[in-house]
Amino acid sequence: MSVQHPGVAEWEARLKAVFDRIDDHLEEKYGTRYPLHPNRASRGQTSNKEQDGLFDVGAAFTAGFGSERGRGYVVETRMVTLDPVPDQVRSEIHREVVTMLANELSREFPERELSVEQDGDIFKITGDLSL
Repeated sequence: MSVQHPGVAEWEARLKAVFDRIDDHLEEKYGTRYPLHPNRASRGQTSNKEQDGLFDVGAAFTAGFGSERGRGYVVETRMVTLDPVPDQVRSEIHREVVTMLANELSREFPERELSVEQDGDIFKITGDLSL
């Protein structure tokens, strides 16, 4: 059994809400352009947007050892299809995620100084991650 600090649980729930809104946008715009992986549930078929539809967007915490920006949340955007997706489309989607994420973070967390910054070849949520 895992016990989670209430501050961490609240942060993660609010962050998940941000990524769910981004997922909805991506699904509306791109969701019918590529067929789903055969083992992937259709959009809205599960209770978690990470588990269905074409997109899985979220972030994973990193302590940031060896990185330019230090600790933060690495932004992850995954398309669940077997079809090839052109690099230009992937770049367009990634830019949209980064832009939307910055806007949604300021909306969801107005009390915090957060930013989305490039750290090498990844993007990371950095700033006030305190509990």
